[in-house]
Amino acid sequence: MSEEARPNPLGIYLKDRRSKLDPAALGFVSKRRRTPGLRREEVAQRANISTAWYTWLEQGRGGAPSAEVLERIAEALMLTQIEREHVFMLGLGRPPEVRYEPHDAITPRLQRVLDRLNPSPALIRTATWDVVAWNKAATVLLVDYGSLAPEDRNVLKHIFLNPRVRASQHDWESVARYVVGSFRADVVRAGAASAVADLVDELCRRSPDFERMWRDTHVHAQQERVKHINHPVLGPFGFEHSAFAVDGRPDLTMIVYNPVSDADLDKIVSALAAA
Repeated sequence: MSEEARPNPLGIYLKDRRSKLDPAALGFVSKRRRTPGLRREEVAQRANISTAWYTWLEQGRGGAPSAEVLERIAEALMLTQIEREHVFMLGLGRPPEVRYEPHDAITPRLQRVLDRLNPSPALIRTATWDVVAWNKAATVLLVDYGSLAPEDRNVLKHIFLNPRVRASQHDWESVARYVVGSFRADVVRAGAASAVADLVDELCRRSPDFERMWRDTHVHAQQERVKHINHPVLGPFGFEHSAFAVDGRPDLTMIVYNPVSDADLDKIVSALAAA
């Protein structure tokens, strides 16, 4: 079997994607084309690589491409994030480096999921730990995020700068260190280090405790655990703390606090009814 005839999943996919593009919309003359879409030389031109190299890539010749070349081709073919990831998996057997793209809005579907989780407090946070959605139980038991400006709806700000939240923690030092280590890991995983630079600087200025813990450079993986809080009105609660990825939104995490006892559940139900 010739090299041209060998199955080449990456080449097949690239050829299909270039066939979907409109040459005229990208500034190329569209007359006298035997097949739809861009020609190989036009993709190569847009990607700033040689036509010969791109041709070899589609034909499965010339060895594995570099990540830089795949990035250029993904841009040239105007691939979506999931298409870009697919090309990297085909070409290199691994996903591309993460590109952090902040999005504050969530869909009504996600909000309905949170609302159905009552009486368990639940919220959705970004990779930079800004809270962008929550349910009624979270408002009553944790923080009334709806009363705050968006820039103040950050988990770390409340842990380190909100005296009420700090006082409600059963073991604040342990909780704070876990939060900082988990935050650090999330930020790096999401490629959001530059996006949190101002937040980190602010917290270092305003909280010596945060500065001390941040300099420790420790990291923690997200894990299921029991969280204890002491509500100023309702008293102590125990919650099973679980984190879940949001399908289709790698920048978001859903956090659910499930009451550990029937007594805790009954207190929350009564508090929600009163609220």
